[in-house]
Amino acid sequence: MPEEAYRIHGHSDAFLADKPCFADVADDFLAFVADARLVIHNAAFDMGFLNAELARLGRDPIPPGRVVDTVSMARSRFPGAPANLDALCRRFGIDNSARTKHGALLDAELLAEVYLELLGGRQPNLGLTRAARRRATDAPESRPRREPRPHAPSPEESEAHAAFIARLDKPIWNE
Repeated sequence: MPEEAYRIHGHSDAFLADKPCFADVADDFLAFVADARLVIHNAAFDMGFLNAELARLGRDPIPPGRVVDTVSMARSRFPGAPANLDALCRRFGIDNSARTKHGALLDAELLAEVYLELLGGRQPNLGLTRAARRRATDAPESRPRREPRPHAPSPEESEAHAAFIARLDKPIWNE
């Protein structure tokens, strides 16, 4: 194991000695991902390795259309800002204090939270606490009540609508 790689993920040659090679788990991996979309942080990097291993086994590559790259999403949403996983966790207030090295399971869990935020965020409690329900149902006494607004079209609007409909060629509701 190169020293610089070891510093990133902490996996030594001794640790990896009894672990299976990709060829030994490729079928299980492909069955697991099946045809799902893969959410990957820095997808070009990971997919390069993954598809190279699949090619060595004579397997088809995973097409880019099945991959969602969260680095690309982050760069698009926050141009010029850091897009690494740690920076995005800080930006979104996601606790990554247990992350001291790159590790597949913890990184995947953090990325799931980051991905939700990149999609527009999550609503943590949906306002279902008792206090939130009370606030939602308490109508302020000072708010004036309005009379319902009429929604029926005016005679002019009805006439304009009828003229427009008459110009349509074979409307589906007449079939």
